Amino acid sequence: MFRLIDVTLCALVLVFAALPMAVIAGAIWLNDRGPVIFRQPRVGQGGRVFTVLKFRSMLVDTSGIGKGHVDQAASLEDKAAARARFKTTSRNDPRITAVGRVIRKTHLDELPQLFNVLQGDMSLVGVRPDTPAQEADYDPAFWIERHRFRPGITGLAQVTMGSDGTLAERCCYETEWNRNRSVGLYFTILWKTAFKVLKRSSF
Repeated sequence: MFRLIDVTLCALVLVFAALPMAVIAGAIWLNDRGPVIFRQPRVGQGGRVFTVLKFRSMLVDTSGIGKGHVDQAASLEDKAAARARFKTTSRNDPRITAVGRVIRKTHLDELPQLFNVLQGDMSLVGVRPDTPAQEADYDPAFWIERHRFRPGITGLAQVTMGSDGTLAERCCYETEWNRNRSVGLYFTILWKTAFKVLKRSSF
């Protein structure tokens, strides 16, 4: 049921989003002639690593530090070391480009993830996927729990606590979604997400 809804809604959104996406891609390229799409390894359903797609909103990262990649077979110590090197984004991060500030504020940088949904790597609603290096942040049992289902573009934690909550709070909302997911809650989260985006609130 969720998969059918995902594919149907994605197809509809892409019909209307195709032109804006082309304009965004052009603006990103004209800004610094760098790649339009940012690709990053994320952990999906069952712990399988996939490549998440976003419009690039930051300066080109030639070091690889910002991608959070680590071999799945690495030890927890190695993952912790990779996590320490991994740079998350701050509100006034100097790596964000001029175009990036606009598309991040309006969440338009997330639009390419619609193709991740169509490919079956993600859902519109679910637990937001983390990078492999971020496994070091979680209890091992919960790391398995949070990957029971396809990760989402948006989720219960994002519409409930925004960007100011703690990791523990986020884990509580992620557990609630995994245990109580329903079509009704799915559409409620989508509605709240749309409302937040229209208000240009940050999460």
